[in-house]
Amino acid sequence: MSALHISQGVFRLSDTQTLILNDLTLRAGESWAFVGANGSGKSSLARALAGSLPLLKGERVCSFPRIAHLSFEQLQKLVSDEWQRNNTDLLSPDEDDTGRTTAEIIQDELKDPERCEKLATLFGIQHLLARRFKYLSTGETRKTLLCQALMPKPDLLILDEPFDGLDVKSREQLAGLLGELASHGYTLVLVLNRFDEIPDFVQHAGVLADCTLIETGEKQKLLEQALIAQLAHSEKLAGVALPEADDPSARYTLPEGEPRIILRNGVVEYNDRPILHNLSWTVNPGEHWQIIGPNGAGKSTLLSLITGDHPQGYSNDLTLFGRRRGSGETIWDIKKHIGYVSSSLHLEYRVSTSVRNVILSGFFDSIGIYQAVSDRQHKLTRQWLNMLGMDNATADAPFHSLSWGQQRLALIARALVKHPTLLILDEPLQGLDPLNRQLVRRFVDILIGEGETQLLFVSHHAEDAPECITKRLSFVADGDVYRYEFADLPPR
Repeated sequence: MSALHISQGVFRLSDTQTLILNDLTLRAGESWAFVGANGSGKSSLARALAGSLPLLKGERVCSFPRIAHLSFEQLQKLVSDEWQRNNTDLLSPDEDDTGRTTAEIIQDELKDPERCEKLATLFGIQHLLARRFKYLSTGETRKTLLCQALMPKPDLLILDEPFDGLDVKSREQLAGLLGELASHGYTLVLVLNRFDEIPDFVQHAGVLADCTLIETGEKQKLLEQALIAQLAHSEKLAGVALPEADDPSARYTLPEGEPRIILRNGVVEYNDRPILHNLSWTVNPGEHWQIIGPNGAGKSTLLSLITGDHPQGYSNDLTLFGRRRGSGETIWDIKKHIGYVSSSLHLEYRVSTSVRNVILSGFFDSIGIYQAVSDRQHKLTRQWLNMLGMDNATADAPFHSLSWGQQRLALIARALVKHPTLLILDEPLQGLDPLNRQLVRRFVDILIGEGETQLLFVSHHAEDAPECITKRLSFVADGDVYRYEFADLPPR
């Protein structure tokens, strides 16, 4: 029986990036789906399975004689090439359109009119065989390319994002056709963006995050795992309103359009050593910032100025939420606008309590619950738990029994229950494995994207940024001090 086995595989993506596939076996007749977010390494996985990605370490043993690999990029290139054969708008009436027919595309590598007709009939495009390929719809071109791939009777068919660009009816139709192929013994691999795109006929699944294959197994059992179920749950949350605040958010007391933070020529020194060196920075409404830089650059010092905890805040020209530091404001006038999560807070949250109580404590900015909780606060907490895809059993479980990533999610929800003006996440992905990193990133985008809270996301690495980030402040070493670079980031 043919099989493809990869053990401790490390594949080269670039000079600095690799794809890690530790243990994967595909057997003849099986159907697989691999799911991952953008940038997780899905297309690279497809190339590694097809044998077109350089193997740096480990082994890849394949006994499938014929492998076909189809991607959306291939389809786009084929359509583009066909249009470039000649510009039909410039043809004179007596000139022929040189674009190839659907039948010619299907038989590009293997001429067999009888098999071409049979495959076109299977996919319901036999009436298109004489039509110019470049005039077909997206769904029709997808089926044409599938017929082309099936002409030489491949033993393994790898489809990268086969449902991209198709409407609901076309997706259902294509899933049905792929199911037909599976029932005829074809070995299929589908590489997908979403869990809800996995067709019913698929038997096995895998999950990618940060260019690492982190989970594989029988599809149904895999989808029942807590972390995977939460990721799948997050796909259904687009457009879902966040639970309300218990009291009106402090954000509504701020003048509309006024900067949230203004720091002019900020300086912080310890023993005449500059930690912050003439940093001028403004955070306007609607902006989401990532702050990056190495250890010791001054990121945490900047955060402590914003949270009102640094004594040198008074000696700087610093305005927070419309009030100049030192103008008679209290520390609570600042903190009521801020939700804060960091690795140190995570480590400090050592009280023995339930996940539910951790989120409830956000209403009181406390670690633990030390006062009466209202019925409304209990109701809102249940809604937050539902947002995170946590059932009652998880909600009442000890906080420390959850995975590190799920704990981090609960702490982020704790910081958001009051709908703060600013959510500060200081190295929120630190200490997380790839799956938990993906889980936290996904929910940060949902929670920030569906609310009005702004984000300050602090990390060492630019690639950690959630999709909602619009601005970046970089701390760049310049001799004994750091200089500061600002960048607008394109929408992702």
